[in-house]
Amino acid sequence: MDSDGPLTCAFVNDMPDGAFLHTERQFVDLLGAGSGSIAIELRSYTLPGVLRGREIAEHVARLCFPLEDLWASSPDIVIVTGSEPLTATLAAEAYWGDLVHLLEWSTATSSSVVLSCLAAHAALLQFDGIDRTRLAAKLTGVFDQQVRAKHYLTTDLPSSIVLPHSRLNDVPRALVEGVGYEVLIGSEECGWSVAHRLRGHCELVLIQGHPEYEASSLLREYRRDTERYLRGERRDQPALPVGCVASADEDMIASFHGRVVSGELDPLLMGALPFHELAARVGWPWRTAATKLYGNWITEAFQKSRERHGR
Repeated sequence: MDSDGPLTCAFVNDMPDGAFLHTERQFVDLLGAGSGSIAIELRSYTLPGVLRGREIAEHVARLCFPLEDLWASSPDIVIVTGSEPLTATLAAEAYWGDLVHLLEWSTATSSSVVLSCLAAHAALLQFDGIDRTRLAAKLTGVFDQQVRAKHYLTTDLPSSIVLPHSRLNDVPRALVEGVGYEVLIGSEECGWSVAHRLRGHCELVLIQGHPEYEASSLLREYRRDTERYLRGERRDQPALPVGCVASADEDMIASFHGRVVSGELDPLLMGALPFHELAARVGWPWRTAATKLYGNWITEAFQKSRERHGR
């Protein structure tokens, strides 16, 4: 498909410093893989209420546009990432006011918006009055998913795929469907992953899973959480993600995890985790499905952009 002009995309990255650059790369790579011959003009932003250290603050100053510039633009599509929850309620987060404005503005301005993880939960709270609930334990891992056919987002996807999840909170599927969303991808084990509905002229795509993750993302999160736990920076024990290593390495990481949760609170224990070796061997079984999902989204948005601009 030949493009007559680029598809304009506003990318709002609200992840904390430790995951900011990884998240930026993940989404940019996935958009590139899914877009094919469709050119995308990407502009990056972040919410000012997300605390930044010096390194990421300098990166933001160099490569991201001020959020105020976004309000004067009219991008075809918008992507808003999740963020690390710091408070018990979303409305108590320091960036909540800006996030609400972003959600209201993007759905009134753009033709299609992807909201990832916490941003998806924020939309359900702001637009539908449905609050997230805290899970008994972190849901993390690669899970089997069932795909609903006959929707443009799931075109050419098989009836069963796998996708990663990594979250502390949930909104039950019944509540999501009860306010008009169509759940396109999900399972009993991990709940819904992708849900869709129209809000005015805008298509809202809520993604509770993480199709953008790289092969080693779950393993990297586990290493981060474990380091924090062993240093005494967090009280709750880390959760070992399902399928975060190759099958041949499952016994090794299970043994390591057993030492972590047994009470051996010694930061030096991290030396027993051969992270780089494990990361080099782990598979990426959701990449093809993730690329197709985003490719379908981009293709549909591009076609609507051509109609919108009379191309």
